[in-house]
Amino acid sequence: MKPRVIPISSVSAGRASEAPHDHAHDDHDHGSAHVDAADDCCVSGACAAPAATPAPVIGDGGLLLRIPAMDCPTEEAQIRTALEAVPGIRRLRFDLAARLLSVDVPAENWQPVTTAINAAGFKTETLSAPPPAIDSARAQRSELIKLIGALVVAVGAEAVHYFAPETMAWKLAGMAIAAVAIALAGLAVFRKGLAALLRGNLNINALMSVAVIGAFAIGQWPEAAMVMALYSLAEWIEARSVERARNAIAGLLALSPPLAEVRQPDGTWAMVDAKAVQVGAVVRVKPGERLALDGRVIEGRGAVNQAPITGESLPVDKEVGDPIFAGTINQSGSLEFEVTKPATDTVLARIIHAVEEAQGQRAPTQRLVDRFAAVYTPAVFVLAVAVAGGGPMLAGWAWLDAIYKALVLLVIACPCALVISTPVTVVSGLSAAARRGILIKGGVYLEEARRLKVIALDKTGTVTEGRPKLVAQEVLSNALPAERVLRMAHSLAARSDHPVSTAVATGLDGEPLPVETFGAELGRGVHGRIDGHDLVLGNHRWIEDRQQSSVELEVRMHEHEVQGRTVTVLANAQGVLALFAVADTTKTTSRDAVAELKALGVQTVMLTGDNPSTARTIADQVGITDVRANLLPQDKLDVIRSLSAGGPVGMVGDGINDAPALSAAAVGFGLAAAGTDSAKEAADVLIMNDDLRRVPETIRLSRQTYAVLWQNIALALGIKAVFFVLAVFGQATMWMAVFADMGASLLVVFNGLRLLRGVGENQTRS
Repeated sequence: MKPRVIPISSVSAGRASEAPHDHAHDDHDHGSAHVDAADDCCVSGACAAPAATPAPVIGDGGLLLRIPAMDCPTEEAQIRTALEAVPGIRRLRFDLAARLLSVDVPAENWQPVTTAINAAGFKTETLSAPPPAIDSARAQRSELIKLIGALVVAVGAEAVHYFAPETMAWKLAGMAIAAVAIALAGLAVFRKGLAALLRGNLNINALMSVAVIGAFAIGQWPEAAMVMALYSLAEWIEARSVERARNAIAGLLALSPPLAEVRQPDGTWAMVDAKAVQVGAVVRVKPGERLALDGRVIEGRGAVNQAPITGESLPVDKEVGDPIFAGTINQSGSLEFEVTKPATDTVLARIIHAVEEAQGQRAPTQRLVDRFAAVYTPAVFVLAVAVAGGGPMLAGWAWLDAIYKALVLLVIACPCALVISTPVTVVSGLSAAARRGILIKGGVYLEEARRLKVIALDKTGTVTEGRPKLVAQEVLSNALPAERVLRMAHSLAARSDHPVSTAVATGLDGEPLPVETFGAELGRGVHGRIDGHDLVLGNHRWIEDRQQSSVELEVRMHEHEVQGRTVTVLANAQGVLALFAVADTTKTTSRDAVAELKALGVQTVMLTGDNPSTARTIADQVGITDVRANLLPQDKLDVIRSLSAGGPVGMVGDGINDAPALSAAAVGFGLAAAGTDSAKEAADVLIMNDDLRRVPETIRLSRQTYAVLWQNIALALGIKAVFFVLAVFGQATMWMAVFADMGASLLVVFNGLRLLRGVGENQTRS
């Protein structure tokens, strides 16, 4: 009989109201600042698939703000600094692409938060809910199209300047075209620059604004247009490359069903909201269903796939007294279990909390150019003003000559080449990686990978295939022909949907024979009649219960079990006929990947929830010496934190249970083909074909990118320095200033594009 559905309000309403909010199921008043996590909205960076990224999740009393002028890490850093003095802030979540900030703070502190942000020069708009994801994606596309359009228009201005006749009409036309390009690309820059100047903050936007206006005023309008277009496009690229919300929360929440089938006092069963189920309640889960809560089995037997939680390679047989976890999948048999933890304290809930904690501990890397510009930009600005004002008074220069020199200085000192050097180099590296099936989510991770000292690898699905296979078979009786015995085993196994039986059936050849009176013994195996023979295909425990085990058989089974294999035995009433061993096998590329990492001077560690013997066997096969076994997700996170004390640590994983460690690692590598959605979101780098050799390749590319990046910085500053000195002594003209700026820009662009050729496999230590 189909169970009836009972509303939350009629089942332990008081208990439910005391539980922390689960925003995926609450109905919020649109006048409040609560955000429904089920809403499809980007919450960080540029979201390639907005619908897959949840809205900002904020707690009770959370404040959601739209900050129009916040679109890059520089503004984020300024806002974080401004909010340091505001008490009560529990968490900040920035969405630079949508210009959203969610602040987890008590309602009484909302006003101090907005006041502090406004005092930093940013206007705020309080929202009750984030804009739809489609609107955010459309706004990002529109901005990119506008910037590309500005660049095209700037190229047009350059063409008019160089190829059009020297007439006033063409000059005015060129200036108009340049003004359009500057307007398209630079209005936001001008606003930020003006705001910075009014606050006495000589940042890169302020210098950029003055340099562009100065260049335009002295007749270098093509340069002004091109510099502004390139600068704004570079800003957009850099903002899209910073840390995105690798928000695994949505995928984690999806693992835990919102409803559970709970036994009522009158013995009936009803679907109840999982958050309302109290500890001690009895819940039933059918084959194929996910568990909504943690508990202990009180009735039934079944095979439960715990890979999403523990990372175990094979389903685990469960019977009375065994623990089971929310988010796992009951693959066979109906189970009844007593709830041992509320929905807010399940293993899955603790994984979610661990992901949030790990992400909260990782601050965005400050951009190299902005760090340098904090000193460079104000210094150049002050020097230019000193030349314009002090030259006539101290050196007797004519005022127009002094102003001209100052404007030349500003054009020469324009940070265009510096600004472009980072994104061009990084984007080239990202493109080179993409060609090799490596998707890197931001330039910060491309730069960080070179520093990795240790790579921790999950076992199941990462080092191994993640799919059980038949690895050994042995016919143990001469009572029947060996071919017939194997065909019988195939026939029984083919009738079962248990993963171990599926592996046996897949590994054996031949057409299945007809099976009569087929049945399954939960937690034991299957049985049936074939050609008049009553047969069982069962596990070690069932053979012992049938008293068909022997010393010789125990030795054979032990040989396989110490290697982490699952043993299945075919037997009839007279005795054991055959033995089959199922195991997860290593990927063919894993050993090569480990060897390449060692050649790069990077240590490797295996982290797994499997037993030590299985882990050690797999590790020996691929050349890993450091093995950590029997680990839960929190244990993996603790290992990453411990290893990080000796230097940056990378993590490679594919499952939900790897998400906390992926988030805590300096660089998290996820497997895109076989990995879970949550692992992909939590990862900083996605390996599209799951080939572990892409991990050392990423490190090599990172090291080469870092070298090219510093070459570009040296080129940009070196060329600027030469022409800077010439300008101060009156030896630089405006065309030389333009050459210095554009020349440096082209050099760093071409040098950065060299990365598109890829990276040599022989590059090792650096």
